[in-house]
Amino acid sequence: LFKEFSSTSSTTAVGTVTSRVTRNGNAIMEKDLVNHEDLAGDRGMIDDIFDETYREKEGPKPPLRYVWRNIILMSLLHLGALFALTLIPSAKIQTLAWAVLCFLVSALGITAGSHRLWSHRSYKATLPLRVFLTIANSMAFQNDIYEWVRDHRVHHKFSETDADPHNAMRGFFFSHIGWLLVRKHPDVIEKGQKLDLSDIKADKVVMFQRRYYKPSVVLLCFTLPAVVPWYFWDESIVTSFFIPAILRYAVGLNATWLVNSAAHMFGNRPYDQNINPRENPLVSLGALGEGFHNYHHTFPYDYSTSEFGWRFNFTTAFIDLMCLLGLASDRKKVSKEVILARKMRTGDGSHKSG
Repeated sequence: LFKEFSSTSSTTAVGTVTSRVTRNGNAIMEKDLVNHEDLAGDRGMIDDIFDETYREKEGPKPPLRYVWRNIILMSLLHLGALFALTLIPSAKIQTLAWAVLCFLVSALGITAGSHRLWSHRSYKATLPLRVFLTIANSMAFQNDIYEWVRDHRVHHKFSETDADPHNAMRGFFFSHIGWLLVRKHPDVIEKGQKLDLSDIKADKVVMFQRRYYKPSVVLLCFTLPAVVPWYFWDESIVTSFFIPAILRYAVGLNATWLVNSAAHMFGNRPYDQNINPRENPLVSLGALGEGFHNYHHTFPYDYSTSEFGWRFNFTTAFIDLMCLLGLASDRKKVSKEVILARKMRTGDGSHKSG
């Protein structure tokens, strides 16, 4: 196992490169073998590694069962967001700045929180940082951390199969929002129940949020964003509610959903052309660094979800800042040797053109 420890940066480069030389004329192939068991021991989990053994059940697919409550609420939310767009010209500049700040904070609750910290255990966070990320996560209102982690680990372990909650093989609309408007496929429920979530259950901050999730969402996703502009700089209550609360929430949801839809369909595959996820810089821009999706599904344990550091990756910059402040540590990073070997072995060749 190839490891690099740096006491100053608190970063661990992980990976294995085993040279398996095959001569085909003058060509030499190197196969990279990442030792998943060693990595699992290091992170305390392996349930985000793709399961090659899973087979979809034969026979007809179960019928779609619509969740009308979600259909109605999502429709109302997006109608409210469209109305909010008409209010932007008359909104105060402080209100727009506050809406952007709420968007960034809530997005970090997903990207740096439920995704990179809790789902993949790609770095470690102190109690104050975990509390901040939990508050930010409630502001994002995308299910509590426990449920988000369970669905996301199932997504990685059974990606693009019936057991994937937002299986992109079922089309753009399904993987974007449709999966929330129908009942889950039975395989998603079955596989989700078999995951080892003991690490999440052991986190008292996460379980506290789960216990009080609904009131935390009312307070942090809707009340706080709306009250601040109205109270502190006399913004109208309608504008205060519809821009920093409703519009910001709808934009945050769609930014996350684009990772499930667009980043599974549009872009190149420099790391593994055999899987669906793609590199999509536009999605990265909107989702604070989560659009380097071919890389992320190839190396889900990398804290940066990308080999390019801060490029289109606000979340990586945030985690690095937290490490600098002593609030985070033990960032997992895939070694350059492993990345290069993987590109050569399974990539689509697009890395050669940059």
